[in-house]
Amino acid sequence: MTHTKVRSRQRRHLRVRKKVVGTAERPRLAVFRSNRHIYVQLIDDLQGRTIASASSLKDGNGNDPKEAAKAVGSAVATRAKEAGITRATFDRGGFMYHGRIQALADAAREGGLEF
Repeated sequence: MTHTKVRSRQRRHLRVRKKVVGTAERPRLAVFRSNRHIYVQLIDDLQGRTIASASSLKDGNGNDPKEAAKAVGSAVATRAKEAGITRATFDRGGFMYHGRIQALADAAREGGLEF
């Protein structure tokens, strides 16, 4: 069952990645969600470098997963501002846009990132 779930998510992610490309002016905000943590990176695909990143390992707070996702979203928005980034393209990584993914995106928007 898990093998099929993972493969399905990877197929959805590849389907989105065919269209979504991060540039220096508008990097890709890539999200990965595990059972315990959530990770996010701002990626410039043309140069192949990560501009900013955040994760619930370092930036999360408390035991509530949604609160940790909000903290990660605001942390990546702050780091993006420091790097001079105000606009990004959201890459949900094949995950459904609800719960922790939506909480992270909303917090990043409140922090000043524009999708």
